[in-house]
Amino acid sequence: MPAEDEPHREREVDLRQSTLGALVAVPPPPSAGLPPKTHRVKPSPAAANLPRRPLQGVPPADRRRHNFVFATARVSAKAMAPRPAPKAQRPSAPPPRSRPRPSIATPALALALALDRTPPVNAPRAPAAMRRPVGGKAGPAAGLAPPSPAGAKQPKPTFYRPAPTPAVVGPVPANPSPKTHTRASAGDESWRANPEIAVRVRGLPKTITTQEVWDMLHAYGAIDFIELFEDRSGQKDGCARIRFRPPPAAPFWTHAHAVPAAVPGGRATPVEMMLERARVGMVPHPAKPHMRLAERTVVPIERIDFGFMSDVMTMTAMHRTVRDGDMSMVLDFNLDRREMDIQFDLALVDPRDPGAKAARRVVSMADLDRGVGGLNRVERYRFRIPLEQLRTMHQVGQTARTSTVVISLDSPPNFYRKAVGQQMESSHEGGASTWSEWDTWYRTTDIVYDPTTLRHAPLALQKARPVIDIGRWTTYRLELTRGTKPYQSVESLCAALAAYNVPVHPAPELRVVEQAGPAVWEWLDPPVHVPRAGTSSLASLADLQAPPRPRLDFAVRYQLEVCLSHGYLNEYALGEEFLARLARLEKRRAVGLLEQVALRKQRVYRPLSVFAPQYLIHAPVAKPKIPAYCIHARKAIVTPSTIYFASPQVETSNRVVRRYLEHADRFLRVQFTDEKFQGRIHSSKRTSNEVLTRIQRTMVNGITVGARHFDFLAFGNSQFRENGAYFFAPTPYLCAADIRAWMGNFSKIRVPAKYAARLGQCFSTTRAIHGTRVQIQELDDVTTPYTTTDGRAARYTFTDGVGKISDFLARLVASELSLPSVPSVLQFRLGGCKGVLTTWPDARDRAIYIRPSQYKFPAIHNGLEINRWSQFSAAALNRQLIVVLSALGVPDEVFLRKQAKMLADIEEAARDQALAVTLLGKFVDPNQMTRTLAGMILDGFMTRDDPFVVSLLQLWRAWSIKYLKEKAKILVADGAFLLGCTDETQTLQGHRTAAQPGPDATAAQRLASLPEIFLQVPRPGTDDGGYVVVQGVCVLARNPSLHPGDVRVVRAVDQPGLRHLRDVVVLPQTGDRDLASMCSGGDLDGDDYIVMWDEDLIPREWNHAAMDYTPAQPDPLDRGVTTRDIINFFVNYMKNDQLGKIATSHLAHADRFGVKHPKCRRLAELHSDAVDYAKSGKPAAMEKELEARQRPHFMESRYRSKDRTYVSDQVLGKLYDQVQRVKFTPHFGGAFDARILQAHAPSAATLNAARDIKVLYDADMRRIMAQYDVATEFEIWTTFVLEYSATIRDFKFHEEMGQISTALKDRYRAKCTEQAGGHDRDALAQFVVAMYTVTQQEVAAAVADHAQGYEGGPPGVPVPPWDPKSMPLMSFPWIFHQLLGKIANHDYQAELPLCPPAPTARPGTTAGRTVRSEGRDDATAVVEEEDVLETADGLTHRGDLLQLFQHDAPSVEALGVAARAPSLAASDTGSVGRVDLLTGDREPMPALTQDVIELTSTHDASGLEPEEEDHGDLIDFGPMPESTGHRVDMASDDRASSPRTPEPVDDLSGPREKDDEDVGVEVVDLDLGGEFALDVLQRLLDEA
Repeated sequence: MPAEDEPHREREVDLRQSTLGALVAVPPPPSAGLPPKTHRVKPSPAAANLPRRPLQGVPPADRRRHNFVFATARVSAKAMAPRPAPKAQRPSAPPPRSRPRPSIATPALALALALDRTPPVNAPRAPAAMRRPVGGKAGPAAGLAPPSPAGAKQPKPTFYRPAPTPAVVGPVPANPSPKTHTRASAGDESWRANPEIAVRVRGLPKTITTQEVWDMLHAYGAIDFIELFEDRSGQKDGCARIRFRPPPAAPFWTHAHAVPAAVPGGRATPVEMMLERARVGMVPHPAKPHMRLAERTVVPIERIDFGFMSDVMTMTAMHRTVRDGDMSMVLDFNLDRREMDIQFDLALVDPRDPGAKAARRVVSMADLDRGVGGLNRVERYRFRIPLEQLRTMHQVGQTARTSTVVISLDSPPNFYRKAVGQQMESSHEGGASTWSEWDTWYRTTDIVYDPTTLRHAPLALQKARPVIDIGRWTTYRLELTRGTKPYQSVESLCAALAAYNVPVHPAPELRVVEQAGPAVWEWLDPPVHVPRAGTSSLASLADLQAPPRPRLDFAVRYQLEVCLSHGYLNEYALGEEFLARLARLEKRRAVGLLEQVALRKQRVYRPLSVFAPQYLIHAPVAKPKIPAYCIHARKAIVTPSTIYFASPQVETSNRVVRRYLEHADRFLRVQFTDEKFQGRIHSSKRTSNEVLTRIQRTMVNGITVGARHFDFLAFGNSQFRENGAYFFAPTPYLCAADIRAWMGNFSKIRVPAKYAARLGQCFSTTRAIHGTRVQIQELDDVTTPYTTTDGRAARYTFTDGVGKISDFLARLVASELSLPSVPSVLQFRLGGCKGVLTTWPDARDRAIYIRPSQYKFPAIHNGLEINRWSQFSAAALNRQLIVVLSALGVPDEVFLRKQAKMLADIEEAARDQALAVTLLGKFVDPNQMTRTLAGMILDGFMTRDDPFVVSLLQLWRAWSIKYLKEKAKILVADGAFLLGCTDETQTLQGHRTAAQPGPDATAAQRLASLPEIFLQVPRPGTDDGGYVVVQGVCVLARNPSLHPGDVRVVRAVDQPGLRHLRDVVVLPQTGDRDLASMCSGGDLDGDDYIVMWDEDLIPREWNHAAMDYTPAQPDPLDRGVTTRDIINFFVNYMKNDQLGKIATSHLAHADRFGVKHPKCRRLAELHSDAVDYAKSGKPAAMEKELEARQRPHFMESRYRSKDRTYVSDQVLGKLYDQVQRVKFTPHFGGAFDARILQAHAPSAATLNAARDIKVLYDADMRRIMAQYDVATEFEIWTTFVLEYSATIRDFKFHEEMGQISTALKDRYRAKCTEQAGGHDRDALAQFVVAMYTVTQQEVAAAVADHAQGYEGGPPGVPVPPWDPKSMPLMSFPWIFHQLLGKIANHDYQAELPLCPPAPTARPGTTAGRTVRSEGRDDATAVVEEEDVLETADGLTHRGDLLQLFQHDAPSVEALGVAARAPSLAASDTGSVGRVDLLTGDREPMPALTQDVIELTSTHDASGLEPEEEDHGDLIDFGPMPESTGHRVDMASDDRASSPRTPEPVDDLSGPREKDDEDVGVEVVDLDLGGEFALDVLQRLLDEA
């Protein structure tokens, strides 16, 4: 017998030595028709003389399934004691697999005898009088029948032949947790003293579920955890561990058990149980390894107060709950999870009858009809505080029995509610291998008496009558019971907290007050007085004569709520005097004052102190000007418990906001996230219900800020990925439905996901190009047919998303955007068109060529808009790409060697200026900041030890090493990261499946079969503007690459006809499949591709079969899409978004099994489905068995237990261990460059002007840092961000930060240039020197203060490093980094781009009209008459509907319906469509069957149909509210809540976006043409 089986053999022999009698209830055969009889298995001779003991078993409540058969056997203490058995009974070998005899008295065999014949499905249970509960108490609650009383007639036993069943089933599986297991004797009671025990079960059916295990054993005690073990292949192996906390009352594991049959009528399976050796619940002290701490400390609680800190040492308690009767409260400090868990019972009593009692029960909607007290109940809640959120704890009192502590948090923790009823059963997932008691808790968002009051309420910072405001009351007073056991000791709790840097401070002076004064809402939002019948006229006159309440402008009110939402001010501390003084300030000064409070991010306990000079001096009077392409955007972050508002932030605008720029302050960006310390909402069964219901209520009911109510508008595609949307506060003449109607005509789209994506296209962040007359030419798509894996006919599109643009127009765009050169590719938006445009010689004059794959929907022409443009950036490996390349044959040593060299070069670059310049010029980031930093080093600032430049270099080092550690981002010198486009010459060889070489092909044959690409990149190692054409074998890929076929081996060639294209990768138009779709399902509408020609990275296996990335066919509705459909899709996406979980599981499985493993292949398919979910509306359903239970150590799971993490010895684990993080510390101690300080002597007036602008710049910089939770200005300036808000995805964050940083620099460059007197170089140079000088003065003063603060300290103790939060900012002068370099080298009179030219056109204007906005130059407000498009149908002016391909219908993708739809018949007319590469035939596009614009009874102008009752939603949240009505305050042009008034009519069919039953307007059916319909509609709106 192998050594690993020896322990199991010993247990097996030990069990054979025990003797027992088994009493079971076995019914006779079904044909007998007799009641079940109780039979006693005949014991062995050795057991005949042993004393009989009553048997215990599973309660009948757990035998409710008809096919369950439970049998138990009580093992006597004498038999279980470690004594030698008689020699004759000691077996010499394991039991044979032949049918055993009844005389062999092992538990398993005795059970097999009893269970020989399977009972019928409808077998009745034993009589209640014969059942006995666990623990010996009589009653029908548990157990099987005891022996019959003495003298009673014994039933005649009937034996059935047993089936051959082994006594011990299989070996114990390898367990990741290093625990040992032992079988406890009946006399051993030491397990009772443990806080928890674990029981190991063997011999379970491999199909058993956690629900069935729980049903079988939960009656014995409180089950805390169930784990079904798996083998190396990921299959269940029949073993399990069940953990009880606290331990059960009786040692049930000493009995034999059986589990239910797999199918009705099947045979039950005997199992073996054993008690695991008690796990040592101790963890090492983090600072003193020789000391041990209790893993869990559980302390009872007598009382909990919920409130807030009204002063530094004063807590205001708003609610109190006390332990009473069976209501329990407990504090569980868990060092394994690094969190404090507080559980409590809460009595919810009707506030109209506060003296009533509440009971623990399940309430239903019928209880609402019971009147007062109908919903009285007791519910159990818990909230969990992670250690990183717990800063300190105050001990305010102590007695012999109790100890009182106060915990105050900066943000709310997660609150959960205990499941009841059916929710308890749903906590078990069918295929899950684990279950935890934690699965029975569900996130809660509000603790209120009547939850139905939330259904129709708009979201606001102020909550209406909460029992506990979990989002605002974040201070907790706990009265703890001083336990006697070590793991219940308050002293142990305090010691554990102190060990993890959470000090417990004695604070006897901290007092608790139990009554708060009136909140500020009573002054800001007084109740509307409605006279009642019989009210005295004198009372009404008194109301009229009452002093007027302070009235705040919306901008001031919004900024006040910014401070209140973040807790910088408290609503109970603000009084009427504060509001009156705030209202008397000029609006801009009041807003600036509150912005300063928000920027300091500190609690103000004395609100009147904000009117002190230190606040007012920094409050600007005039609104600063911003670039024409930017706006001030307001943002709200909605969390499960509260809402946070952000100060207005300068952002690049989009088409919609530019069009309605005069209403820019009525747009609100809303993002739905988890609590502050968590970031994104990760959908799970514990968070889905109430959290997603809150999100849906918000989108339906809107958000209220002061007198304005914001309604849901739409969401952009980037917002959608971050769970965000736009809201809009309507005016009497403009609402959200009007804006959606203006965006375009979407009436033909019947898929909500596609509809939402087309709306989102209008919200892309773009730069508008003005005053340009464009000629639009229609161009064919190049396609070829194929058959999908599921048998559907489809087509590969080689030109998907790519068009052409003339060189002349491209130069105009480059001039408008102040680009250094003309880009080869532009990513654009034009009406309803999107994609990229490639500069091409055959595109003449002002021509733009559009393909059907780029035309998405008819939309209003608003000019050409540019998203981004082609530019070179360095290629980089990542974890996904590395595991794929490794599976394809690239040795691990290649990656390790490249990373080691990169680490060495980065470290050396900090000392070697030449190497630093080389690396920065070679490894260019997407925002080109490494080139900027290289230029600053060449100007001599690194040699001069300039603090800013040296800090940037240190930041680049820390940033590069961080991403090496966390992402394996190894930069590849021989590679590029580029936009893709297509070969319009059709000279590049494409991929042909039939031409793929066999295994015996020669190297020349393999090379000749490769697809061809073209790319031209900057000449390496030079900065002279020269380019080189890459030739040779390359690797082509796209992020993320999960499938082995995602990485393609191609051949780069030189084609003279393509040499005008630079900084792009050109893909072929020939072959039987396009290369873009083979690379992770990509296309050419703006996707970036990784190209590497490094010989070390060329894999041995070339061109593994690519995966089929054909998206799932969407299911169109049989009606038009409504706003409710879009909202439901948004919420369903949040619920079903599995993209992150799929990618994480794929990486874990790929590390263990390789990317070619079936699990990884399946996860790659699911990843593609999850990506397409945003447009198809079909979620990716990830099977439970695909989820990785164990993750490699390099994935750094913060809350994952150690037994679910393993140390990887694969390539990613080695790369991770090779890197050590470095901390970034700004270099404040360096000397500012004397070359600049001595270049000019600025006057005092110039210095003061520079200082004033620096104050504004610093405020804007700190605002960006606060919004994105970035620690230093250096990270914003360079976009090398180390840490940022967890609410933001990594996806394109670097690009977004580049836009924000560029906008800030452009804004203040223009402001400083204006202050300096224009573009005179000498005057501007003097002003820049003044900027540098004032910055040097501030930093020098701060450094001196820092050093002085540590003078006289202990000798030898170094001065601690500077805290960037307390130091002044110094990036201000470096917005002119080129000019600073010229000044330092005395050549600033040379040609130099000082700042971007002023925009020549005004964004947000329409044809023939001018719109001016506060804070912008009048020079930018011009009339735009030249934005005209020339199409095949004539001229399209700005503001007209842009329609293309009208002689043929838009593509099926544009219509958003299935190709098989009968209404989309093919048309024989027209010449524009798709070209079949195999036949050369042109396939016409399907014809339109309806007009572009319909004004009928079923469509409004926005393309949205009236609401219907049943939409077939994927998620059901119960009855949802109607849209909230509002009254319009004409004095302030704002909305306030009031009973609904008739809405403005936005079409000819009735009120906007109302249910059909609410439509009370006569339906007028007009048969109008598209353009005439728009004219009629516009005229009606103008008249309104």
